[in-house]
Amino acid sequence: MKVYLPLLKGKRVALLVNQTSLVGHINLVDTLVRLHIHIVKIFSPEHGFRGMADAGETVGNSIDRRTGIPVISLYGTHTRPSRADLKDVDVMIYDIQDVGTRFYTYISSLQRFMEAAALNHKLLIILDRPDPNGFYVDGPVLDTFYRSFVGLQPIPSVYGMTAGEYAEMLNGEHWLSDGLHCNLKVIRCLNYTHRSIYQLPVRPSPNLPDMGAVYLYPSLCLFEGTTVSVGRGTEKPFQVFGNPDFPHQLFHFVPQRMPGAIHPPFLHDTCYGFDLSGNAERIRKNLHGILQLKWLITAYRLCPDKARFFTGYFNKLAGNDELKAEIQAGWSPEKIRESWQPGLAKFSRIRAKYLLYPL
Repeated sequence: MKVYLPLLKGKRVALLVNQTSLVGHINLVDTLVRLHIHIVKIFSPEHGFRGMADAGETVGNSIDRRTGIPVISLYGTHTRPSRADLKDVDVMIYDIQDVGTRFYTYISSLQRFMEAAALNHKLLIILDRPDPNGFYVDGPVLDTFYRSFVGLQPIPSVYGMTAGEYAEMLNGEHWLSDGLHCNLKVIRCLNYTHRSIYQLPVRPSPNLPDMGAVYLYPSLCLFEGTTVSVGRGTEKPFQVFGNPDFPHQLFHFVPQRMPGAIHPPFLHDTCYGFDLSGNAERIRKNLHGILQLKWLITAYRLCPDKARFFTGYFNKLAGNDELKAEIQAGWSPEKIRESWQPGLAKFSRIRAKYLLYPL
């Protein structure tokens, strides 16, 4: 903290933070308040400041009960702080634990926060955190025709960068809206490399309860654009997947209402499918440093009504319309992965310019 505290003394500070923004076991907001830093407002991403809102749920503005500081949601219709939001702000801080996948919306919130800082001539400080999936780069590179809040930039599904590195790339590649450039200062992680195994101290969102789910998430999130449940409403979200119409001799689970999964797919219905849960380090090793397609292809083959397997959301998650067509055409994982290579090679050259930590 000694690196950035001098930048905050005597300043009016706004933070984009959530439940992962910890200093030890204490939220950054509470820590800075105790140190008499003048925090004028808190901005929150998807899932809210305390991190319990359902995926995709619009979170309204509020007052933080603990500190009395206004909380402004940046998820829903209001994704970028306005000039009015920042009129009484001198310095902006971003501190959120990410999991390194394009469709995890915190990097979209980061981009909008950077754009607001640039438009309003504010310094933005990023308190960088390790990327638990930062040991590989894989997946289709987004076709910008399919831009959405689950993918704003031409990056692969797994991009292998910390938030600080990603922010440097947004600046350096002129990817911010209208060519904006953010006055950015990244406070680097200590003793981190892209091969580090980092145990998250708190779940980054309600349905990523442990490291097994964090490692499986890049491969299983594509199911969110299909008729397959990924276990929302169970004790193993993003570690199981299934559908009521799959063969009944398979593993089964029944989604229920619970915090962070108020309206899970197939509520109270028995889903049949697969349980991928287990030792987190074994899961990490079994992924072999690639985005796994075998589970998606298996589910498609098991689906009796293939015309309804994909939803309109799938192409946004995939970042193109090609992956859906390739699976429908019966392509193997190897053939699909081969189609990604030119895009991955181009992205890897761009990424290399902005890495702050050893590979």
